[in-house]
Amino acid sequence: MPRQQLLKQFRNFHDASTSILNMMSQFIHVNTLFIAKNDQNTNQIVKVLNHDEQLLEEGEENPYEKTFCKLAVDHRDTLLIPDIRLDERSKNLDVTKRLQGGSFIGVPIDFTDGTNYGTICGLDLRPQQFTEEHVHMFETMASLLSYVLELDRANRQIQQLSVPIVPVVDGVAVLPLLGDIEETRAQHILETILQESYRLSLSHLVIDVSGTKRLNEQSIQYLVSYAQTLRLLGISAVLTGIKQDLALSAIQSNISFKDITIRKDLPQALAHIGLTFSKTE
Repeated sequence: MPRQQLLKQFRNFHDASTSILNMMSQFIHVNTLFIAKNDQNTNQIVKVLNHDEQLLEEGEENPYEKTFCKLAVDHRDTLLIPDIRLDERSKNLDVTKRLQGGSFIGVPIDFTDGTNYGTICGLDLRPQQFTEEHVHMFETMASLLSYVLELDRANRQIQQLSVPIVPVVDGVAVLPLLGDIEETRAQHILETILQESYRLSLSHLVIDVSGTKRLNEQSIQYLVSYAQTLRLLGISAVLTGIKQDLALSAIQSNISFKDITIRKDLPQALAHIGLTFSKTE
């Protein structure tokens, strides 16, 4: 299947990881297929697919220096170890002693700038000779995952640009929201609010939704949760820019706006905080 068709099935790296391991398992007879990431100190299993024996668990962490994954990253190419007890690189590792033998194949997953994310690997309790088909499959999937990583990185950058928090004066900022507020973006908005509120030492945040074309019940709930979260942090939130049709949607949603300050437009919201602006001739 062409790469572009595969990519249409994936919403993000998490989805890609799950689908790729499931697909590989249909063609490659290796007990455990897994994807791991590292920060040069810790190696974490991001996704794993075990068959007969549960060799690894999702979320499992180990010192990076003592893993097969580090060997694969250092190798910089497809690492093939037909028998982990006999290979000089792996025979003294604790994991080899724990497994008491087996085989390993691993390929680095890199960003386009050359920095390493982690590895895609296969691990089995039986020694075995890996074929060219194994190598081709792992290298192709590593390349695909690298591409998905770059798409995820680009999407995060776009999201960051689409959630600008604009300081007005010390302690006061405005968050102008544009477009729809769906689940993934809603979580990013919350993270940005929390990070920027701390960084700017905010006491007041005006959330302006005048650029939002539609609000369904879920997106309205997100707005309410932002205001409630800020209040718990001692930050006053003011919602503004709610149009007539959006107000009607809010009423029909039966969501409580108790203790949430709402003003018609940005000047009124700032005036509520105690800020007024006059035109200069």
